Amino acid sequence: MDNFRKYLAELIGTFVLVFIGTGSAVIAGKDIGFLGIALAFGLSVLVMVYAIGQISGCHINPAITIAMLASGKIGSKDAALYIVAQCIGAIIASLLLLAVVSGHPGYDLATNGLGQNGYGAESPGGYPLMSGFIAEIILTFIFLLVIFGATSKAAPAGFAGIAIGLSLAMIHMVGIPITGTSVNPARSLGPAVVAGGTALSQLWVFILAPVIGALIAAMVWKYCMETGTKTV
Repeated sequence: MDNFRKYLAELIGTFVLVFIGTGSAVIAGKDIGFLGIALAFGLSVLVMVYAIGQISGCHINPAITIAMLASGKIGSKDAALYIVAQCIGAIIASLLLLAVVSGHPGYDLATNGLGQNGYGAESPGGYPLMSGFIAEIILTFIFLLVIFGATSKAAPAGFAGIAIGLSLAMIHMVGIPITGTSVNPARSLGPAVVAGGTALSQLWVFILAPVIGALIAAMVWKYCMETGTKTV
């Protein structure tokens, strides 16, 4: 039952992140702009850390789970099932977001999308593949370093969620014009699966680059910076 609670928490947490984050872009993007969208993503993670962190660690991101696996903080079975739960949560969130926004008379999936990530013509700022790939590696690396540091034994207790949420908002402030910001394969998977087309064909970038960035951060933390961390 404890394991089921962990997997369910990861599913729900990822659902909240994707529904609120991409929903802010699709529903309210014209009103709140890039800054508002960045805060929506960051605040989603911040509140979910406190909601489910004590149950599952609140990874809600396959890149985080893979980094924790690489650093020995989670077992392979839990890691695999976390990732499955995260992906399911993301897809459900995108399906329900589509159900909501389809009720608006001016909405068109092909035109308005679902907050999917992209490069080239699909990039908000027109950035090419290489720019997007490099940015996703760097931004995920930064994000994971914050997570490792904020959950270390030397960090002030009870503040990890604030640091992690604010770091995700910070990352989105830079990354949204480049790719829409992924740093999370599940976040990219949900909208891409539901929207299909180009979003699905470009999805590999937003799986591979965040995983690379996360693994680099795990190795840097483990071999260069770790002084003792909590289990995440």
